[in-house]
Amino acid sequence: MRITEIYYSIQGESSFAGLPCVFVRTTGCNLRCVWCDTEYSFYGGKNMAVDEILKKVESYDCKLVELTGGEPLLQKDSYELAVRLLDKNFTLLIETSGERDISKLDPRVIKIMDIKCPGSGESERNCWQNLQYLTLKDEVKFVVKDHEDYEWAVGVVTKHNLEKRVKLLFSPVWGELELVDLAKWILRDKL
Repeated sequence: MRITEIYYSIQGESSFAGLPCVFVRTTGCNLRCVWCDTEYSFYGGKNMAVDEILKKVESYDCKLVELTGGEPLLQKDSYELAVRLLDKNFTLLIETSGERDISKLDPRVIKIMDIKCPGSGESERNCWQNLQYLTLKDEVKFVVKDHEDYEWAVGVVTKHNLEKRVKLLFSPVWGELELVDLAKWILRDKL
């Protein structure tokens, strides 16, 4: 596999936020979201065998692992790595754009699917069929740039009944949207 980095840190973006986590960041992404914060993972990286990756992950003595990118599902060995980590009793999160088919993932994987809002410049690339493979343990993330993205995301949630099927995550594009604005919109919709 082509790997940009493997490191130990604190999970910060999912419902697992605040927990220690080992991150395996793959190299390469076929999307170009306008606010991407990991462009450094598009190119470069280092070839590593699945056994080598497992050994590095195990060296951190942490049972929570996130496979991220770039887009981890561009690499065919991601599926084998997932099964091997799960068989070793790791809790595995895979953060994916959802543009790639997720049906081949082991059902034990906790999928964090980033549905691309229009402000990302990549919303046409969403693979809507993937929604049928999500379960209650999985998460859908919407990164919103403005009120239009927020309203679009609420429409997707409503249309696909996501509030009853997955955990929902809404994240503002930092520097363009204040967290307080996002909170106000969400609270207004709940009242």
